Amino acid sequence: MLRTRFYFAMLLFSLFPLVIFSQGYYQQFGSAGTVDWTNQVIRATGIGAPNVNLPLPQQRAGALRAAQMDALRKLLEMVRGINLNAETVVENAIVTSDVIRSSVEGAVRGYRIVDTRYMSSGDVEVDVEVPLTGILMDVLLPPPQAFGGGTWVGAKVPVCPLCGQPWPSGKPVPPGVTLSTEDWTGEEVSGVVSGLIVDARGLGVRPAMAPRILDENGNEIYGSKFVSREYAVDVGMVGYEKDIDRAQKNERVASTPLIVKAIRVSGPNQTDVVISNADAQKIHNAARHMNFLQQCKVMFVLD
Repeated sequence: MLRTRFYFAMLLFSLFPLVIFSQGYYQQFGSAGTVDWTNQVIRATGIGAPNVNLPLPQQRAGALRAAQMDALRKLLEMVRGINLNAETVVENAIVTSDVIRSSVEGAVRGYRIVDTRYMSSGDVEVDVEVPLTGILMDVLLPPPQAFGGGTWVGAKVPVCPLCGQPWPSGKPVPPGVTLSTEDWTGEEVSGVVSGLIVDARGLGVRPAMAPRILDENGNEIYGSKFVSREYAVDVGMVGYEKDIDRAQKNERVASTPLIVKAIRVSGPNQTDVVISNADAQKIHNAARHMNFLQQCKVMFVLD
């Protein structure tokens, strides 16, 4: 009985890392690897085969070098395909500047080997990872002068003449009723807001290194105009999750995040989210007194 319990416990322990790894938001790049957008890490597995014409000790070393080169190739392939913002992928930025290209390649060459496996066939597999934040983010984000200067939204919205509240988006206006357009100060948020969660499930939103939040009028509610570039480089502009409960517990936004619902996606790359004018004003009302936007304490929940 004790032996059975021991084996069962070992089985659960061996499965535990798989359960942990399954949590979070991952973007698969074919057979190249994955981007863990929750933890802002790019991961790949390189495979190298031995040269059977070499002596046995050299075969293993050669297979290891080949696996590392394969992993580097896959990492570079993934980085080039990542959305930088709503209109640009990293590949576009690389081809326009030799400085950016060499800096990106240098950052990727600094990958970390997290596991090495020597197979009975003589093949070698290496698992590697490189952070999206830090050097890569610093290279690819706009220069410092492009950050800041955002204007707090005083959203002009159609208002019901009877109750003075914003008219619901898409609701028909009855005959004889004329809506006024006013600056809507919005709902004040009581208490401390530790971060912002945008529930964008069901809209087909894709992750990016520098996404934005817009209101219904196209005003930037969150983006480079409202963040510290230093924080964006260190932690990324936005964290991503698939589960809203886990997002609320994420240290990036915990423990009292404001949660709003996105109403549509914006941009050719489908990376920016649009929220209602009322929610936009609510966010800015809170952010005027707290620094959660500046410190990039923002998460998107995607499918």
